[in-house]
Amino acid sequence: MLTAFRWLIRILTGLIALGVLAALLAYYILSRSLVDYSEDFSVAGISAPVEIVRNNDNVPHIFGRTDEDVFFALGFAHAQDRLWQMTMLRRTAQGRLSELFGPATVKVDELMRRYDLYGLALQSVDAQGGQTRRALEAYAAGVNAWIGEVNKGARGRGAPEFFLFEPEISAWAPADSIAILKLMALQLSGSLQTEVMRARVSLLLSPARLADILPDDPSQGVAALPDYASLVPGVAPLMAPVDFAEGPFSPVAEPGMSGASNSWAAMPGRSAAGGSLLANDPHLGLTAPTIWYLARLELQSGGVIGGTIPGVPVVLVGRSEKLGWGLTTAYVDDQDVVIEAVNPANPEEYQTPEGWAEFESRQSIIKVKDADPVTLTLRWSRNGPILPGGHYDLGSITPAGHVAAISWTALSGADTSISGAMALMRSKDIPEALEAGKLVMAPAQNVMLADETGIAMQVMGALPARDPEHPSQGRLPALGSDPAVGFRGVLPYADNPSFRNPTSGLLGNTNNKTVDRPFPRHVSFDWGDTQRIQRWLTLMQAREVHTRESFIEAQLDTVNPTARSLLPLIGADLWFTGEAAPEGTPERLRQRALVLLAEWNGEMNEHLPEPLIAEAWMRALMDRLIRDELGAMADSFTHFSPVFIERVYRNVGGASVWCDVIQSAAVESCTDVSRQALDEALLQLTERYGPNLESWRWGDAHQATHDHLVLGEVPFLRYFVNIRQSTSGGDDTLMRGVTRGEGPEPYQNVHSAGYRGVYDFADPDSSVFITATGQSGHPLSRHYDDLGELWRRGEYIPMSLDPELARAAAAGVMVLTPEE
Repeated sequence: MLTAFRWLIRILTGLIALGVLAALLAYYILSRSLVDYSEDFSVAGISAPVEIVRNNDNVPHIFGRTDEDVFFALGFAHAQDRLWQMTMLRRTAQGRLSELFGPATVKVDELMRRYDLYGLALQSVDAQGGQTRRALEAYAAGVNAWIGEVNKGARGRGAPEFFLFEPEISAWAPADSIAILKLMALQLSGSLQTEVMRARVSLLLSPARLADILPDDPSQGVAALPDYASLVPGVAPLMAPVDFAEGPFSPVAEPGMSGASNSWAAMPGRSAAGGSLLANDPHLGLTAPTIWYLARLELQSGGVIGGTIPGVPVVLVGRSEKLGWGLTTAYVDDQDVVIEAVNPANPEEYQTPEGWAEFESRQSIIKVKDADPVTLTLRWSRNGPILPGGHYDLGSITPAGHVAAISWTALSGADTSISGAMALMRSKDIPEALEAGKLVMAPAQNVMLADETGIAMQVMGALPARDPEHPSQGRLPALGSDPAVGFRGVLPYADNPSFRNPTSGLLGNTNNKTVDRPFPRHVSFDWGDTQRIQRWLTLMQAREVHTRESFIEAQLDTVNPTARSLLPLIGADLWFTGEAAPEGTPERLRQRALVLLAEWNGEMNEHLPEPLIAEAWMRALMDRLIRDELGAMADSFTHFSPVFIERVYRNVGGASVWCDVIQSAAVESCTDVSRQALDEALLQLTERYGPNLESWRWGDAHQATHDHLVLGEVPFLRYFVNIRQSTSGGDDTLMRGVTRGEGPEPYQNVHSAGYRGVYDFADPDSSVFITATGQSGHPLSRHYDDLGELWRRGEYIPMSLDPELARAAAAGVMVLTPEE
């Protein structure tokens, strides 16, 4: 027995030793792709030595003799730190994910092939000006130079992920950068999803009730909309949830996730230090690493510093010595669903106002790992690409004998958006920046500008021109055979909303409505915010003059204006009412919760229980109000609508009828529904977090989910590649952290400000910025998540153009010299 025990000990010790050796070997192999930031390289493609100084936060400061040399070095640095991310973005745009991931991503690839984003990017290369083409070519050469170093230098295949998937990396090309920008346009577009949702709901509700749940704007409903059944006959009502899922790695955003941001600026007269101020925090889905990469470029036009996207050689948000620029999604209605009637006698034709026309078509083959290739027949009508019914749930709103075409301003083979971004980055003042906006097509953005003397906000991007007689004004799908349906080109750039040096001295946008113009110059009927703007106005009006610190304070503000306005409304007949209830009863739990909420100031602090109670109450209330009318389709409303709840509880246009459960004999009041929803919410939270509601923490539920897009769901590995953080804020706070809204963890923070920047032109080098994770995409690098904890705490790093400050305690200085 003793001998057997000794052998067991020996075997166990041997297994542990083998495990340790395997772990050390794996670490050695994977760490080969870690970058030595002080290593020098001799490369072809530059005219003179280029210096890449990475400061102590690993932000590269690039100095070269020519702009082309600087862009070469930016491509080199991007590839060093984010090569896997860049190739994933490119593969997504190309529709080539299935070559790595098999059948699971075929649907995404099919959608990308039908949009033909990469084909349009290839065509768009020739549309760029000479300066932009040279920048794109130099950047591609820099990326390829690093790929060459990886291939010849045993550098761990460039990134750990390449050990798990196909290690071959195609050479980078100028079209790849343009395609990534087009991919971002798709991610930031939500008009198509809104049209489908509105069409589905309109088949179930009367126009008055549709105006409650999907209002165009808080002050204007959609009761004037025609019934979808009259626009497109032959579509049956359906209560199933709307299915926008395209599969893993899909760039198609779920409703409410298509893009959001904050940006505001102050003129010198409203600044305590006498210089213009600008703050910007663009919001996108959280990932590890973040989509943003900080960089400083020393160009012939001067130094620029800010946020780039790996794969794109442009500082998209940031500042130079004299100009700052920020972005918020403009919510331009730049997509239309057009229902084309197919000729029953010839399926290759569709009906136009002039008669039958032939679809343009060609075939495309998707290679699929471990499966047979998939052959697609791609088709286009004059209105755009034809999408099968399985995409965007289009089949649920398309009658038999018809197909859906998509009109979208980004579907251009002469897209000069990257030239516009390049010109904006080089601009020295606001007039020059406004001129650069003429080149931008998609994604349409509100560009906030500040220079030494003033501020401006300009919508940059193509606004589609529509016929004033369009039957749905672009809010619902319409028949392509109608002569009033379809884009009529784009509106002149002079029609894009523009604001400059207002008398108030302040400009701001939180994706709120920017203009009130009649169709077809309306910009949009759907806007991204009605709540955050109210809080921003309060904070801006509280001071006569502002500082960098007051702008930071506003950027990090976590007071929820929705909770402040709605809780008194829905709980009006519940506060401090009812008999004393014994401990342990639902009534007592409700009373305790109401006492907490009554004393709460609306701050969505991660350490408080009140935000969790309020969010769960609103979520349960929204579901109870709509489920009896919409059935399973209520699952499609993953986030509560503050405008809808306010309309119901103020009985706007008879909206309180939503409180009555139509299937029951009794007539329920809105107070009944509020009480039942609160009890339901507290029951769910008690089951999850225990009976002591005072110990509940919002941050436990509202964890920021910076997940690795590929390895984030892999057992064991996910603990090394995912970054999770307890966070404050919520759906409607200025420091926004949009909740998942569904599944077992509905309060997780999945969409937030991956970049924050505040620029002060009284002292430009005192400007600050931060990203949500770190500069490196390598999980073993200390720079993979080193900025993340600063981001979580609301801290920033210096955003200086001072070369000596960059060199102080630098993480490394790399010199690229021309190859002899």
